[in-house]
Amino acid sequence: MIVSRQKPAAEGKSFMKDTILYIIVPCYNEEAVLPTTSGMFLKELQDLQAKGKISGESRVLFVNDGSRDRTWEIICNLARQDAHFLGISQSRNRGHQNAVLAGLMEAKDKCDITISIDCDGQDDISAMEAMVDAYHDGCEIVYGVRSKRDTDTFFKRVTAEGFYKFLRFMGADVVFNHADYRLMSSRVLQEFAKFKEVNLFLRGMVPLVGFKSTCVSYERHERIAGESHYPLKKMLALAFDGITSLSVKPIRMITFAGIFFFLLSLVGILWCVITAVSGHSVPGWASTACIVLMIGGIQSLFLGIIGEYIGKIYMEVKARPRYIISDRTGETDETQKK
Repeated sequence: MIVSRQKPAAEGKSFMKDTILYIIVPCYNEEAVLPTTSGMFLKELQDLQAKGKISGESRVLFVNDGSRDRTWEIICNLARQDAHFLGISQSRNRGHQNAVLAGLMEAKDKCDITISIDCDGQDDISAMEAMVDAYHDGCEIVYGVRSKRDTDTFFKRVTAEGFYKFLRFMGADVVFNHADYRLMSSRVLQEFAKFKEVNLFLRGMVPLVGFKSTCVSYERHERIAGESHYPLKKMLALAFDGITSLSVKPIRMITFAGIFFFLLSLVGILWCVITAVSGHSVPGWASTACIVLMIGGIQSLFLGIIGEYIGKIYMEVKARPRYIISDRTGETDETQKK
């Protein structure tokens, strides 16, 4: 059953009270922070309901991404204690992007809007109200954008901002300083469900859907507890996935570079012939070795980039499921009773 509704122009606040919000929270080994942030999510949900901006049927949906600690146990306990909490668990760890997607697809037929947010408490939860207000003003997508990066180290700040600029240069349509803190309407999610990519880069895919959108600025805080699950290695992998999943510009650059080096080699051959004919050629291993190493390095780099695209094609052709839900909180309780 699809509950997505268009806001009637004359209903105003009566429609706002009927708006069902699902907060999507991906979780991976979050036992240290989940007991704290779960209460913060619930309080924000209750505050928005008290202000008449969302329905009492709104929920917090946790997505356990194959955690190895007590994360799923905590989620199940929360669901038993309060009906506002729901949880689904993936059959194994599939990565942050797949976890967010699993939550969005689980919620798309049950709510009017979703807000995806990380579990660590770094994103300003109070910004949800501004996102919901923007939705009621007619926006179908609302991007949470960091206003500043004071909590980041100099290295992370420079590399993160360079990451967004490089993606834009490579042809990926991304919102600067936006990660995965965003509101999406059910109407957008129904269309987004038609995107079948296996290699996910949500912050670049969502703008491709279209519809009216806006941005809400917020300040990012320090992590409440635990350790970051996105070290430099994962950030680099995410950046490369974003480029190769959304842009063919690197392939085009290789084509132009190939043409350039081909013309350069013709000039080199002509120079060698003229030098040999004039009798001024001097045998030397240094120049030969440098040329061979340079061409060999360039070819290896180009083949590597092309190989990455071929690998992406290989994974897409297989069309394997992007996530597999093994448990749901309600089903878990029923299983235990049996």
